[in-house]
Amino acid sequence: MEKKGLTLVYTGDGKGKTTSALGLTLRAVGRGFNVKIFQFIKSPQRSYGEQIALNKLGVEMVQLGIGFTWTKTPEEHREALKIGWPKAKEAVLSGEYDVVILDELNNALAIDSFPIDDVLPLQEVLDVIKNRPSHVHLVITGRNAKQEIKDISDLVSIIHPEKHYYNEGIPAVKGIEF
Repeated sequence: MEKKGLTLVYTGDGKGKTTSALGLTLRAVGRGFNVKIFQFIKSPQRSYGEQIALNKLGVEMVQLGIGFTWTKTPEEHREALKIGWPKAKEAVLSGEYDVVILDELNNALAIDSFPIDDVLPLQEVLDVIKNRPSHVHLVITGRNAKQEIKDISDLVSIIHPEKHYYNEGIPAVKGIEF
């Protein structure tokens, strides 16, 4: 039986989407898989605990974004996505990686404060998912996953918050969120 790459989507409003993808990364690396991670919103100007650990494991994590959408201008985000998406697309289609994680891709596709389709076209994303090399597993994270992506995925997990310490006024915790 030929090995088929799966498409896994972690979405929803709860905490744990990227964390799930990172756990899968750990498992895949343990099994000798070549993994690459792209983050569509996070900026390379910041330090992330997961990136520090993944570097030690030989997994490249590339931040394509420039930070949260409310911290930069729409033009800055558009330019980052215009430059970043082709890099991620190339890695997926290259067949060089067994697992490619497109972290926060759903968030990027859901941007509505500026036109997104000319720099990150949904149809192109769908084509990449459908036409990638058959062995490549894709993991797509982020809130507000497009129905079209969910429809062609093999797994969709919706992370739902029941309780969160943010609501008690506790800010992001080093080692837990970043």
